[in-house]
Amino acid sequence: MLDFMLMPLKRYAEFGGRSRRKEFWFFFLFYVVVSMVLGMVDAALGMTGMVGGAYGPLTAIFYLAMLVPYLAVAIRRIHDSDKSGWFILVPIYNIILLFLEGTKGPNRFGPDPKDPGSEETFS
Repeated sequence: MLDFMLMPLKRYAEFGGRSRRKEFWFFFLFYVVVSMVLGMVDAALGMTGMVGGAYGPLTAIFYLAMLVPYLAVAIRRIHDSDKSGWFILVPIYNIILLFLEGTKGPNRFGPDPKDPGSEETFS
């Protein structure tokens, strides 16, 4: 489980290839939990609202640091459905693509990440 949560950080700016639903949703869970914890720490230290709104500096720094890996894993997740990463810009349809099962076997974006023989799974 922890491997899937942190895999997008290991593949920080890798926009090519494919990602499983498990990788995307565990990373999303990690993102939400850390955001909530940092938000509580910001609030406890009285730093909420210091960075132009509702976020404290710790939360804002985390959001900025996670922007690239979040976009990368989301685009790889869309690639798993054999769609272009540009579909990330299409409202609602992009969310549907994040939930759908990917194409079985290799597609134009790479080998199937669910294939146990795939070299890319935990590289």
